[in-house]
Amino acid sequence: MTEQYKEPAPYKKDSENPFESMLARFDKACEIINLDEGIYNYLKSPVKQVIVSIPIQLDNGKVVAFEGYRVIHNTALGPSKGGVRFAHDIDLDEVKALSAWMTWKCAIANLPFGGAKGGVKCDPSKLSMSELEKITRRYTANLLEIFGPDNDIPAPDMNTNEQIMAWIMDTYSMHQRKFVTGVVTGKPIIIGGSRGRREATGRGVMIATLAALKKKGLNPEETTTVVQGFGNVGSVSAQLMAEQGSKIIAISDVSGGYYNESGININKAIEFVQKNKVLEGGNFGEKISNEELLELKCDILIPAAREDQITSQNASKIKARLIVEGANGPTAADADQILTDKGIMVIPDILANSGGVIVSYFEWVQNRLGYFWDEADINNRLNRMMNEAFEFVYLTALEKETSMRIGAYIYAIEKVSTALKLRGIYS
Repeated sequence: MTEQYKEPAPYKKDSENPFESMLARFDKACEIINLDEGIYNYLKSPVKQVIVSIPIQLDNGKVVAFEGYRVIHNTALGPSKGGVRFAHDIDLDEVKALSAWMTWKCAIANLPFGGAKGGVKCDPSKLSMSELEKITRRYTANLLEIFGPDNDIPAPDMNTNEQIMAWIMDTYSMHQRKFVTGVVTGKPIIIGGSRGRREATGRGVMIATLAALKKKGLNPEETTTVVQGFGNVGSVSAQLMAEQGSKIIAISDVSGGYYNESGININKAIEFVQKNKVLEGGNFGEKISNEELLELKCDILIPAAREDQITSQNASKIKARLIVEGANGPTAADADQILTDKGIMVIPDILANSGGVIVSYFEWVQNRLGYFWDEADINNRLNRMMNEAFEFVYLTALEKETSMRIGAYIYAIEKVSTALKLRGIYS
């Protein structure tokens, strides 16, 4: 039984609104390609925004109503796809921004999906497994008309995992009176999940990093890497970059940053976190703040924590030669030009961390086929699609004489707008 649950006070973000940050990049890309005003107005706003109340009875008997969101940004290329996060500071603007990023991410990765995102405003650390299950099932039940393998397919995100996806699938299946594996991705393998899914986002970050290093003429074995965030994406990215020969000189999580000029043993760090939940106490190096970690001299910086970590306040202090965004929106719009002026190549989130949605697509396909591929096949397909996406964005950026980020937006917007024009506007 949990203690009496108290919803945290609304979280005040110091940096700019994430949806406005997304729109700033969107506007710049649309201006470069002179996008039709009508198409611009259609694409800048979500096609559907749903807010649901999620009342549950806590283990102590008290009834608490949580707030849940699901935002469908666009479906021009196919059914919407996007994760569900549980966080005490989530709000509608954050979900709107994340859903738009999913639209562009799916377009860049050449997937037959549109973009969506969802979430529940709660603090999972203060909830029991029973309470999390109740929230998940009621959230799913409230969105039965939204979810579906041909409509909208959720996936894991911050503070959600395979177990929560299993509850979503089971709840949806019970209401449909049949086993519907394709309604959600990121499931346990035994009930329709895909091999390679857990590592997919981090593996995609590694693939994008290697592609960028090749363009810059750098050998990964001669590079140093700093990783902010040591969750699934950060830890896997660090592990795979270490396997490529890069020296991981700093890592961090909620307990702070840890710097070791001689390099950190990432496998030991992962084992330590599995046992102790956080990096603190592992003696991985000099203790520094997450802010100091971002400003370390290195070849590769992988921000894999949360939104708006690099802003106009600290962008001028960044000393990395290459930034590969493992998190969604780790760089605020007001920092873009500063980084460009410093000559830092930034591989944007909508390209760099698309490995997760690519393997989610593989899972969805396998569910529909009823036939599953082995992990080597999954990784080979992911490698091919990530490299193709990188090359498309790189060439677009060269052609338009702009940054990789704006090149990525241009490539995605042109693809979605073309699909929209071909389909036409139903009146």
